[in-house]
Amino acid sequence: MAAWDLSVTVEELGPEAPPLKVSVTSDLHIGGVILKIVEKTQIKKDWSDHALWWEQKQQWLLRPSWTLEKYEIHADARLSLTPQHKPLRLGLPNGTTLRLQACFSRPVFQTVMGVCHLLNLRHPEELSLLRPMEVKKKKKDKEAEEEVVYDLTGLRTSSGPAHTLSNGMPMHFADSLQTEAVYKMLSVSLPAPAPETITKMPRPTSLMDKAQVHSRWLDSSRSLLQQGVQEHDRLLLRFKYYCFHDLDPKYDAVRLTQLYEQARWAILLEDVDCTEEEMMLFAALQYHIGKVSLSEPQPMTSCPAMDDLDSALQCLEVKMEAEESITADMLETMTVAPELQDYLKIFRPKRLTLKGYKQFWFAFNNTSISYYKSKEESLKEPIQQMNLKGCEVAPDVSVAGQKFCIRLLIPGAEGMNEVYLRCENELQYSRWMAACRLASKGKTLADSSFSSEVQNIQSFLAMQRTNPGANIAQTDDSINTYSLVSPRYHKKYKAKQLTPRILEAYQNVAQLPLTDALLRFLQIWQGLPDFGVSYFVVRFKGCRKDEVLGVTNNRLIRIDLSIGDVVKTWRYNTMRQWNVNWDIQQMAIEFNGNVNIAFSCVTATCKIVHEYIGGYIFMATRTKEQAEVLNQELFFKLTGGHEAI
Repeated sequence: MAAWDLSVTVEELGPEAPPLKVSVTSDLHIGGVILKIVEKTQIKKDWSDHALWWEQKQQWLLRPSWTLEKYEIHADARLSLTPQHKPLRLGLPNGTTLRLQACFSRPVFQTVMGVCHLLNLRHPEELSLLRPMEVKKKKKDKEAEEEVVYDLTGLRTSSGPAHTLSNGMPMHFADSLQTEAVYKMLSVSLPAPAPETITKMPRPTSLMDKAQVHSRWLDSSRSLLQQGVQEHDRLLLRFKYYCFHDLDPKYDAVRLTQLYEQARWAILLEDVDCTEEEMMLFAALQYHIGKVSLSEPQPMTSCPAMDDLDSALQCLEVKMEAEESITADMLETMTVAPELQDYLKIFRPKRLTLKGYKQFWFAFNNTSISYYKSKEESLKEPIQQMNLKGCEVAPDVSVAGQKFCIRLLIPGAEGMNEVYLRCENELQYSRWMAACRLASKGKTLADSSFSSEVQNIQSFLAMQRTNPGANIAQTDDSINTYSLVSPRYHKKYKAKQLTPRILEAYQNVAQLPLTDALLRFLQIWQGLPDFGVSYFVVRFKGCRKDEVLGVTNNRLIRIDLSIGDVVKTWRYNTMRQWNVNWDIQQMAIEFNGNVNIAFSCVTATCKIVHEYIGGYIFMATRTKEQAEVLNQELFFKLTGGHEAI
């Protein structure tokens, strides 16, 4: 049994204090070491949050029953006794910066869980932390722009569940007027940003820029201190996984508002592309949400009796949904999926060709589209049959110009085949677009979501419809149009040109309650072709040039870096396994049909990409019944640094 003097730095003694020397033996457990250090400091305080940090190994010693020998700690080890919870500055999607106590010793995944519990953000698995982008500021800007930080370090969560509300907010926020004001700031949309703020913010101008953003995510399986994050550092809390489970406005005031703010900034900073009509609709919804947020009162105090009634109704709803799904499954097996048939126009863009749209008779059956020369020819062999399972579906619509097109990227042996379908009117477009979206997910027209998908598309088109005869809303409050649209439109139009267009779109959303307006904004955002794609520059095995890998909630996308075209897609439901060779930082993925791909990461570590894929697969395992229970073990199994999954 070896004995020696162990050198330990104690944070409470100050940065200039020399390390303490304590006599230890190899069989002394970590708890005993901490006890000896505390006795030697002669400082009387609560030391329960303190733990030992091993500087050379970048490792926390969190098992008090383990001995120094088991940890392989010798005389040359430099240890530090430090609090596990330290102040951290946290930037939220709405631009608010909070200072709060965060855990520096547990994996980031658990740290985020603690932060979300404090802020009343349900489903913390959808969020994570990333480092802010370094922006070089001029001296004048540094002097003028002092960051406002709201201090929540003294806030402690209540023992009850996160959604136990008092006066419309969690109990722990209702303790003082200051914390109440902060909660209101988190749960109510802030006024539109100044145009100068938007133009000064860094905007991604290429796929490479977008890929750089996703290289800044922290590793969810390692602690903050292990990743070089220090006390009082600033990090960003953002929604990382774009699949928002069980969004309930009653309990998710903060979650809904912050999600809206992240979506709004994605639109304003052109992180996601949208059409001009969609931008005007987004601007109108922002204008409406801003007005209603200032005038609409906060939620009333929750009533225990009503809460019991709500929970009973929710149980009944879950039971009825289960029965309906069983009935729907039985009906689907008993009946043949209906067909969708009509005359449409088709166009296949190819280089060195000027051919336009041609009209054919189209029939939708299961997940395939077949087309014929005419309706009479439909009993014969089709000209072509296209299976849409796994394809990319994007709208190409202009309601004002009466253009209703569907863009399809269909997987083929030599890459993605681009096809455009043109519909005659809104109703035809709504039905065929809904059918294409379902087919891309492997669902047929018999699926119960078909009719609701059609209705969602129709309501979205209705909001874009202009009413020339309608009275435009008063402009005496002089809306700041440049705060509602992206910089691209600052350059293209003058404010007096944008104002009537935004107000015209506003007529279609002016009657929406605040919650409905927020949900509608998010719904339209989720319908954009580029929604929820996280980009990484990679080098595929056997290729000489860099390409882009897009990771979404249900598929991987291979994209040409130079022109931005989709080359190939692979769906998660066809994935058999994936492995990471950590020595050479290369990922290998196997899909059904003996399809194998391998790539190394250029703009991010393999761990970040591996965590994204595993994280999305974890999100798909969640169910309504398990809404409040988070399977952390499964998350770490799917996203941690395992050699094979």
